[in-house]
Amino acid sequence: MDNPYGWLQDAIDQVPEIVQPLIVALAGAVPYIEAEGATAFGILAGLDPVVAAIAGAAGNILCVVLVVLLGSRVREGVLARRATTATARAQGDATVLVAEAPETEPEAEPEAKSKGNRRTKGRQRLRRWLVKFGVPGASLLAPLALPTMLTAAFFVGSGVPKRWVILWQVVAIAVWTTLVALAATGALALLGW
Repeated sequence: MDNPYGWLQDAIDQVPEIVQPLIVALAGAVPYIEAEGATAFGILAGLDPVVAAIAGAAGNILCVVLVVLLGSRVREGVLARRATTATARAQGDATVLVAEAPETEPEAEPEAKSKGNRRTKGRQRLRRWLVKFGVPGASLLAPLALPTMLTAAFFVGSGVPKRWVILWQVVAIAVWTTLVALAATGALALLGW
């Protein structure tokens, strides 16, 4: 059987060898492609499976770490602002009370609700997994529901310590990337490509 990915391998061969893993790493930094998709792409393109897996995982991990660090800073800022507002309320500062927004969010339009329905279901599933399995289990299961970047932001926003989020997201990325690399390599070997 002819290799249907020959065109991809020929295209990758046109790129200098040192740049090929960088392409895979960039693909790994894209949500929904992530390390798993980038690794499979790299293997199908003819890169060594170990190089493809390391490059895909590196791109994904770098992006997740940036999301965690940024999300943590945003959360700290929000909490500090809430504490300042609460202190001002306790002291009876009328200017803060006038400037505050209503406590409840306005109801989203039905059209907007339907567009985010899939993402909302993923968040609900992730929240259940977090309660049931903790951060380690939820991190390992999360790629079935949401991209790791969104999962990491969700965990940090929920108050999980950033070191814990980074640790378990890295473990999850490594596990899923290894599984995909083994499956892609095995499939190509089985097909003789």
